[in-house]
Amino acid sequence: MVGRGVHLCGSVPLSDAAAVFAQVATRLGGHITRIPDGETGDRDNGVVWQLPRLRAHPSLVTVPPPSPEYGPSQRVRPAPGIEPGAIDFGSLGYAQAARQSWRVFEQLREQGLIRPGVRFQVGLPTPIAVVGAFVAGPQAELETRYEAAILAELDQITSAIPHEDLAIQWDAAVEFALFEGVFPCWFGDDYPARLGGVIERLSRLGDSVPAGVELGYHLCYGDFGHQHFVEPADTSKLVDVASGVAVALTRPLNWVHLPVPKGRTDAAYFAPLTGLATVPETDLYLGLVHVSDGFEGARRRIKAAAAFVPEFGIATECGFGRRPAAQIPDLLDLHARLANSLD
Repeated sequence: MVGRGVHLCGSVPLSDAAAVFAQVATRLGGHITRIPDGETGDRDNGVVWQLPRLRAHPSLVTVPPPSPEYGPSQRVRPAPGIEPGAIDFGSLGYAQAARQSWRVFEQLREQGLIRPGVRFQVGLPTPIAVVGAFVAGPQAELETRYEAAILAELDQITSAIPHEDLAIQWDAAVEFALFEGVFPCWFGDDYPARLGGVIERLSRLGDSVPAGVELGYHLCYGDFGHQHFVEPADTSKLVDVASGVAVALTRPLNWVHLPVPKGRTDAAYFAPLTGLATVPETDLYLGLVHVSDGFEGARRRIKAAAAFVPEFGIATECGFGRRPAAQIPDLLDLHARLANSLD
């Protein structure tokens, strides 16, 4: 087995982008090929930072969900008299944050702290992530409007940052909540139909990323309160999505990230990875690094995975977010130590 380095899913709870870039570049060195800005500040809880923006939108009103849900348990819907198809979400904040962080990245690269060839990674939510978790209805119409808004953000990002320096990651978690029945689904009455709808959407988003920009997907079962919305039975649904998207895309897929729960060292969890339909050029990262059992726990999960997939890199399940900043240097060093053990 040969390692494929370290992947950072996005969140790194340090003070600002400069601190994230400096710590990652210094501690991970040649093990990292893409560095996110850490999603610091008001972006520090994944996609949740979009909820206050939705609640403040003049065409939307806040309503409670039918019953308590995983996550913040607040939803929005069009205000009375507002046509859903006419709603303009406007600026979502992702492009503004990316442009600001890119300037810092450039400066640190010019100073020699970030080595040549390392790309600036920008994570974006799928429309399902926001609509599935925060929209009461009508979800189909507002998904279309949010997709238009997030693709406008993507266009701004790819217009401001040189393509050869940029990597885009689509973050997909709520998709699996729809599969598992945690949130209501507005497309498809069963798993095959929902899977087809997710693959169609994710591949459309991926094909919107311009040539020359690297493309990846972070697949996830949630991390709100450090809990999955459902514990995955195995990697089968993750493999279904990753394989379906890899086949449907009309452009290269550079990486895919899949989570590995801490307690899963059994063959049954990893066995579906043998059916992963990605090309050899696509990096596979397994989110098997957990703070609570460190090096030895990760090595057990690496050994279990290696029986079914010959080559992969390592990551945490869902970024470094929602952890004390004081833990981050040691967590980065743990990744470096594990990556060294795979080389």
